[in-house]
Amino acid sequence: MSAISQSPLQRVLAKRDWILADGATGTNLFNMGLSSGDAPELWNDTAPDKIKALYKGSVDAGSDLFLTNSFGGNRSRLKLHGAEARAAELSRISAQIGREVADASGREVIVAGSVGPTGEIMEPMGPLSYAVAVEIFHEQAEGLKAGGADVAWVETISFGDEYRAAAEAFALADMPWVGTMSFDTAGRTMMGITAPDMVKLLDKIPNKPLAFGANCGVGASDLLRTILGFSATGTQTPIVAKGNAGIPKYHDGHIHYDGTPELMAHYATLARDCGATIIGGCCGTTPEHLRAMRTALETHVPQDRPSLQDIESALGGFSSGSDGTDGTGPTRLRQNRRRRSS
Repeated sequence: MSAISQSPLQRVLAKRDWILADGATGTNLFNMGLSSGDAPELWNDTAPDKIKALYKGSVDAGSDLFLTNSFGGNRSRLKLHGAEARAAELSRISAQIGREVADASGREVIVAGSVGPTGEIMEPMGPLSYAVAVEIFHEQAEGLKAGGADVAWVETISFGDEYRAAAEAFALADMPWVGTMSFDTAGRTMMGITAPDMVKLLDKIPNKPLAFGANCGVGASDLLRTILGFSATGTQTPIVAKGNAGIPKYHDGHIHYDGTPELMAHYATLARDCGATIIGGCCGTTPEHLRAMRTALETHVPQDRPSLQDIESALGGFSSGSDGTDGTGPTRLRQNRRRRSS
């Protein structure tokens, strides 16, 4: 039996109507003393107690799933810190710490191995080939798997080819996976992909994700508009919503997010009504937000899908008037069709 059919996440999805994921990694690590420009992944080795506290904060707040501190842990991004040779090692350690926290929680908690973008632009617009992207993601996936991650979780992706490369890498590592994109440009990713485009992309991927969705982006309102775009397609794949805690504001030399726990609690229930199954937060989301989200989801009586007016009234206005599907947003960039032979 394959690793995918035995996935703990798949078992939980079969039993639960919703799952609370975690919140921010960067925001909470900055609150612990991480300096801007430093690689958070190095803390897996040099400050493991802080990474354990990061994970435990989410679990204690009620998260059923948390992401490892490995978002920038691929060789391409670590090269900026002279640590490219440690990609597999640092990812492994991040998952090992996570496994320890999950196993000590006294309940079933999923350890999701975070995999961020390579940080490079793919061909034909940039230098990164599809084959090399697969290698980069595969190396990190093997490290996460060795550390005990239950599932690989690629996030904040903008390019369809990079998403496909991650899927192929996870197949090579024999890991189940989840994948989210960031829709931050008038309802589209930076590379022009809309919510319906992403659903069509899934149909072309042999190694299907256990769940897919959106993370980060602009604000909670925009993200929920994207979630509505996913659910409107009739997809049967579980949907992930991980929105930012409000809008970033620059204050006293630091970026702060203005979303209150009350706002994120309302966002969580709206996300459920929009069709999301795995619900969490992204930038700015702290354990305090997660506790409010957990309480709200546990007491929520499901409602009809909200209208855009309902979302705007509850969470604030949208950053643009377009969801990307009306032709007024940035055009979708042509993707390279040259693949490595296999």
